[in-house]
Amino acid sequence: MTRPGLASLSAFLLSTAGFAAAAPPADPAPSPLRISVSFPKETSATPVDGRVLLMVSTDASEEPRKQINIGLKTQQIFGIDVDGLPPGIDAVFDATVLGYPLESLAGIPKGTYFVQAVLHKYETFHRADGHTVKLPMDRGEGQHWNVAPGNLYSTPKKIDIDPSRPVTIPISLDKVIPPIRDPATTKWVRHERIRSERLSKFWGRDMFLGAHVLLPLGFDEHPHARYPFVIFHGHFSETFEGFREEPPDPNLKPDFSERFRLAGYNRIQQAEAHQLYKDWTSPGFPRAIVVEIQHANPYYDDSYAVNSANLGPYGDAIEYELIPYLEKKYRALGAGWARFAYGGSTGGWEAMAVQIFYPDDYNGAYVACPDPIDFRAYTVIDIYKDENAYFPAAPWKRVPRPAQRDAFGTISATVEDTSRLELVLGTKGRSGEQWDIWQAVYSPVGADGHPKPIWDKRTGVIDKDVAAYWKERYDLTHILKRDWDKGLGKKLEGKLHIFVGEADNYYLNNAVVLAEEFLKGTKNPHYGGTVDYEPRAEHCWNGDHTRPNAISRLRYHQMFLPRIVERIRKTAPAGADLKSWNY
Repeated sequence: MTRPGLASLSAFLLSTAGFAAAAPPADPAPSPLRISVSFPKETSATPVDGRVLLMVSTDASEEPRKQINIGLKTQQIFGIDVDGLPPGIDAVFDATVLGYPLESLAGIPKGTYFVQAVLHKYETFHRADGHTVKLPMDRGEGQHWNVAPGNLYSTPKKIDIDPSRPVTIPISLDKVIPPIRDPATTKWVRHERIRSERLSKFWGRDMFLGAHVLLPLGFDEHPHARYPFVIFHGHFSETFEGFREEPPDPNLKPDFSERFRLAGYNRIQQAEAHQLYKDWTSPGFPRAIVVEIQHANPYYDDSYAVNSANLGPYGDAIEYELIPYLEKKYRALGAGWARFAYGGSTGGWEAMAVQIFYPDDYNGAYVACPDPIDFRAYTVIDIYKDENAYFPAAPWKRVPRPAQRDAFGTISATVEDTSRLELVLGTKGRSGEQWDIWQAVYSPVGADGHPKPIWDKRTGVIDKDVAAYWKERYDLTHILKRDWDKGLGKKLEGKLHIFVGEADNYYLNNAVVLAEEFLKGTKNPHYGGTVDYEPRAEHCWNGDHTRPNAISRLRYHQMFLPRIVERIRKTAPAGADLKSWNY
């Protein structure tokens, strides 16, 4: 959670039972305006499957395709699916095409705007489960439609728009996003990519797993040393995240972080990344191999590191294909007592999940600001009791559920409008965004081969059968409760350490509170770990009470690695190698 939203309430009717049912959206007001999008043979000589996205912006500071988000400054976007669209043939946007934040072209005020279109390309997959689906394969960018190599896009144009005029405005997709260069290999950072047999079988085509590998001081000089193996879980990154060998750029123009109300935050980020390099290469820093896994897929920038009906066996592929390959090549100790996981947000959930699902394969997990680890608090929704994701049940009121806030509690997005943005970006769970990847990971496969929705994107009505499926397979707190006394508790003793800010931007602290209620009451054994909070801290707080959140979130490695190595030394079995890497 999360990457990079106020909605109309007209789609919902109040019933005597609350919001268990909702009316379909009202038809948009008639409008003769049409915008047609096509591409010439020069950008693609063959028909294309995918999603055509049309952006309308009031901001000239950058291209409209880079201005779509769930925040208050988002610009307008509309989307249309295309199947085999040939060159020279139009995809037509009119008042019936769904948009975000405005639902229809008819709602755009008369004026002059910057307009741009993108065709996000889909590929066909013939999966082993018998389904054939069209999805946007990651092409090295981390599943971002606006920068994905091979996507077609138009040069932004300044256009007068008047929804009352019967005019068709043509847009030509005259450009193609170029490929992304491979990251550079250095003395400290190596890059690996292997074909996964398990994933290739599931997807019906070659599928790959990758990793950025951070090597310790003295790795090349001590060829007989074997090291602890630590996985830093998180989102897709071009190279090892937060590690910068070069000093900060003195000519970097300082930006301003609205989130932290901090000038020059880009300079601070470079300085902290370079500080990690200096700490990592200093004689006193703990020795370990740290790996950032690359597992972007057709639904998101990573797989959540678990097996899934829709994504395939990513958990087993990582555990039994990628990790053994890396441990052998880079001389890891290769045992559960010498293996650890840590991460924040998505990476926090993943660290906790792999520790629970593969309890013997890890010696602990540091879990920061995790995505919902208890689905009774799926951010602000209880998917088991609530009937509607967008509004709580009430006899008279309709109060939208919030999706994003700042440290002062100011709401910038609701659950309904973030869901609608995803629907505009991609039908059938193909947006590449947060709600859709949770759904893709946790849901059963629907009849059409796509993830079965946890709720209807237009009405918010929750599917209780899907919720029950989620509960038994991916609700981490429920799984702990269910299996603690069946042997899981003994395997997790002292291994779970959870940290979250009490002002988490996405309300992720709610699920941590529910998990803590169970953990602190465990017996035979007591969980023996940590659950810690910081007042007013936002997303990505990691347990550091000594620094502001803007800084501590940049210091995950320095925060956790010393503790990880200390536990490995204390809990190593008799006769374990604690010397070869302790130089």
